[in-house]
Amino acid sequence: MAKPKFKKEQYLKWYEDMLLWRRFEEKAGQLYIQQKIRGFCHLYIGQEAVIAGAMSVIRDNDNMITAYRDHVQPIAKGVSPNAVMAELFAKETGCSKGKGGSMHMFSAEHKFFGGHGIVGGQIPLGAGIAFADKYNGNDNVTLCYMGDGAVRQGALHEAFNMAMLWKLPVVFIIENNNYAMGTSVERTTNVLELYKIGLSYEMPSKAVDGMNVEAVHDATEWAVNRARNGEGPSLLEVKTYRYKGHSMSDPGKYRTKEEVEAYKKLDPIEQVLSTLKANKWITAKEIEAIDDKIKDIVDESVQFAEDSPYPDASELFRDVYVQDDYPYILD
Repeated sequence: MAKPKFKKEQYLKWYEDMLLWRRFEEKAGQLYIQQKIRGFCHLYIGQEAVIAGAMSVIRDNDNMITAYRDHVQPIAKGVSPNAVMAELFAKETGCSKGKGGSMHMFSAEHKFFGGHGIVGGQIPLGAGIAFADKYNGNDNVTLCYMGDGAVRQGALHEAFNMAMLWKLPVVFIIENNNYAMGTSVERTTNVLELYKIGLSYEMPSKAVDGMNVEAVHDATEWAVNRARNGEGPSLLEVKTYRYKGHSMSDPGKYRTKEEVEAYKKLDPIEQVLSTLKANKWITAKEIEAIDDKIKDIVDESVQFAEDSPYPDASELFRDVYVQDDYPYILD
């Protein structure tokens, strides 16, 4: 047995965090079927290592921005599961006051800047957030996530060019789960190794095993350290997989059962649990206790969302237009 790369406490945190996110998403899927959650709903099941490996590297003041598969990220950044579930229910206690829903989670307090429904729209925004930090002279870093479909957007190339020109402290992360909705990467490009897109801008770039939290941690640490030390942006192509369809309305018939099952054998949560068991760092009783704890957290979030009120009609235009009695104050 190979010696583990990290301490017991790190594997325990990864396991508990990823299991919470998995159970939260599973519950969200159930609630969507029950029509408690409306609109679109994109689940993160299978991709948990991408965020877990990053969270063990970044600081609280570092920024994160992503696309619309965005329930897990705010929880990882410190937003209460209650506030995320309430947002899914469109309740005023949600992290976006019930106005964003599944695709537009947001928390400036926790440095999580969305949740964006426009494909690729978050990429230049991520560069802009990084520009603000460089302008203000701090050493914060921005993690800017995108799907493999978003790399087809022209805004990516403009953002990459400017980020390299100005050496912005941003890490661009492609979550390559093989399919943009139902279209495979092979059907959209002859550049199948997506990290190579960064090389045309002389941006340091790497491909990463996104099913392995240790690999994600190491690659993110390399990229974050570069950004924090003033060396500019990096690009990571994190090769991951979603076990569910693109959204709850997608039966995923473009994939074979054999393909899905092959990736499930690489499950990131099971990999971490295997390490814990192999090193005798966790007992069956402790695993059961973690399961019960997480079930309680998820159940509490659902009850909180159920009990919360919907936004008042007076909130309709608030946060849309700047009003004299409700100005935006930028520090």
